[in-house]
Amino acid sequence: MTAKFCLLIGSMGGLLGVVLGAFGSHGLKARLSADMLAVWQTAVEYQFYHSLALIGVGLLLMQQSQASLAGWAGLAFAIGIVLFSGSLYVLALSGIKPLGAITPIGGLSFIVGWVLLIAAVLKLA
Repeated sequence: MTAKFCLLIGSMGGLLGVVLGAFGSHGLKARLSADMLAVWQTAVEYQFYHSLALIGVGLLLMQQSQASLAGWAGLAFAIGIVLFSGSLYVLALSGIKPLGAITPIGGLSFIVGWVLLIAAVLKLA
C-alpha cells in the first residue's frame, strides 16, 4: 500500500460515508425497519472510523522510509471496510441474513489492521 493509495481510499471512504449516511437518514428512513436502519448506521460509523484510519496510515507512510507494516495495516483497513461495512449495507437493503456471516471477517480485518498499525508505530525511531 502506498501513501497515495491510503489517502485516496480514505478520502473516498469519507465521502461515501457522508453520502451513505445522508441516504440512510433521508432516503431509507421510511423504507427500512428501525433494526435495519441501526445496521446501516453501524456500517456508516465503521466506514468513517476506518477511512480516517486509512488517512492516518497514508500520512504515516509519507513519513516513513520503511513502512511495510503500516502499508499492510492500510490494506487490512480497506478490506475491512469492504467486508464489514459492505456486508452490513447489503444486509440492511436486502434483509438476507446469511450475509451477516461476512461481517465478522471484516471485523477481524479491522482488528488485524489496528495490530499492524500498533506494530508499525512501535518500530518508529
